[in-house]
Amino acid sequence: MKKKTAFLTVFFTFLSIVWIYPIVTILLNSLKDTKSITTKDVFNLPTSATFAGLSNYVESVTGMSFLKSFFFSLLISVTSVLLILLCCSMAAWYVVRVNSTIAKIFYYLCIFSMVVPFQMVMFTLATTADRLKLNTPYNICVIYLGFGAGLAVFMFTGFVKSIPLEIEEAAMIDGCSPLQTYFNVLIPILKPTIISTAILETMWVWNDYLLPTLVLDIKKYRTIPMAIQYFRGSYGTVNMGAMMASIMIDIIPIIIMYLVCQRYIIEGVIAGAVKG
Repeated sequence: MKKKTAFLTVFFTFLSIVWIYPIVTILLNSLKDTKSITTKDVFNLPTSATFAGLSNYVESVTGMSFLKSFFFSLLISVTSVLLILLCCSMAAWYVVRVNSTIAKIFYYLCIFSMVVPFQMVMFTLATTADRLKLNTPYNICVIYLGFGAGLAVFMFTGFVKSIPLEIEEAAMIDGCSPLQTYFNVLIPILKPTIISTAILETMWVWNDYLLPTLVLDIKKYRTIPMAIQYFRGSYGTVNMGAMMASIMIDIIPIIIMYLVCQRYIIEGVIAGAVKG
């Protein structure tokens, strides 16, 4: 047993290093000048000759309209995740408590949407978004709701099944309407799943590049991943140092959020996938 534990410890330590290494490489290169990044020094530690300090970070913030892109990314992430949490938790509650044929069909359609590749629908999606005027950061959350509903409904449904029906019946006997029961009784119980779903959906929406590029007008609206892609100088040259700094600025908020709330991810996923 001890040998097995030691083996697993070594294996997962090695696996963690493999996953963390690219992030460390980006961090180190964000502190170098562009010339050293494009040569064999890309995997070396910064030296006195290659160290650029924080100049890359300053240039990334001033050179790609960082505040504007940050605002669009934050707006899209917050509105999309809130809409997904509200609509999908309500839908999961309906599916479990009503348990009709229509509810079951809706549930299986949500599950089916999880296995449909985005590439199959992206061109039709872009055309539909233009026709319905969903091509701005202020209403693209409707599209994210459609793509994020599968995972969210699956997780919420599994957790709602574990909630005793008597709790809701007691609330209704006390005079609560369905909405009051949902917000005052169900939401506090769903807290672990809400937090874990919010983290997973935020990581997806915040880092998403393809969908905003297809739907939004890239001349008017650029999220941080889009701005990084178009971070170029004159004659198509790319300032690699500033681009690496931009990537670090993009992933740091999500890393902090994940580290702070990681315990809720495990609790919520287990509750949503196993219970019931």
